Amino acid sequence: MSVSPVKRQKMESVLDQLKHHTTVVADTGDFNAIDEYKPLDATTNPSLILAAAQMPAYQELVDDAVAYGKKLGGSEEEQIKNACDKLFVLFGAEILKRIPGRVSTEVDARLSFDKEGMIQRARRLIDLYKEAGIGKDRILIKLSSTWEGIQAGKVLEAEYGIHCNMTLLFSFAQAVACAEAGVTLISPFVGRILDWYVANGDKKTYEPSEDPGVKSVTKIYNYYKKFGYKTIVMGASFRNTGEIRALTGCDYLTISPKLLAELSKEYVKLTPRLSVKEAQACDLEKIHLDEKAFRWHHNEDQMAVEKLSDGIRKFAADAIKLERMLKERMFSAENGK
Repeated sequence: MSVSPVKRQKMESVLDQLKHHTTVVADTGDFNAIDEYKPLDATTNPSLILAAAQMPAYQELVDDAVAYGKKLGGSEEEQIKNACDKLFVLFGAEILKRIPGRVSTEVDARLSFDKEGMIQRARRLIDLYKEAGIGKDRILIKLSSTWEGIQAGKVLEAEYGIHCNMTLLFSFAQAVACAEAGVTLISPFVGRILDWYVANGDKKTYEPSEDPGVKSVTKIYNYYKKFGYKTIVMGASFRNTGEIRALTGCDYLTISPKLLAELSKEYVKLTPRLSVKEAQACDLEKIHLDEKAFRWHHNEDQMAVEKLSDGIRKFAADAIKLERMLKERMFSAENGK
């Protein structure tokens, strides 16, 4: 539906309308995009940091991380790991200068099945932020939504007051377990769910309201609100603006710069699709999941099993690429290469 130029001057863009109903978060490590779209929060992941770290504008941060890793010393592996953690925190600290809210920083996906390893790495990241003068109230630690990740989140929240963002969430079982663990926020992935159904089914296009990813997040939102869970639902991984519009009213939505740009140029009336009132009237039943029940229910969802494992592998692969890049910067000169 086109809008006349006169009406457009009076009407807010879809992005501005969305901000009245939902907290808009920028899914990027690019400071320019954050400056342009003025989100409340920002999210990063290994893939986004890898992309940003290769941009000329951010080489000073990479150099600082390399210097930090070398200063701490230790084995080559330890120096690279310390430089990598420092780089994540340097990006997070710069992002926090540009937003009023919180930044999400991700724990290495290779620890996804290591509860204690995730707890230790999360605490290390929080310590690095503290060294930079940033309190833990402005940080969300991202953990994979495996059983071990969810239990790590439970400990971090309850024992250390560290806020967690549970990522790579595809199944209703993952969402229920996260709510029961009392984590601060979950990131159910919309677009990657759609990708799976398009790749594995006969149907190749979906209306936004019928989009499997949209339906998944809607069910999770309704369940949380019906049963009074405080965990924030933040839809993530969008493929088009239709998915975003169909989730208007969701607590938070984290959106890429490309889709933020499209939303800022769209001028149609936006109507909230999710609400606490409607959620409380839905017919979902409350369930409890211990480890055995969680593993069974999650395993019954083929899409979620495949996308969780695929997501962990992809984030791990980008973490390895980032480490290789840092290794080259740290050690190639002294090796005479």
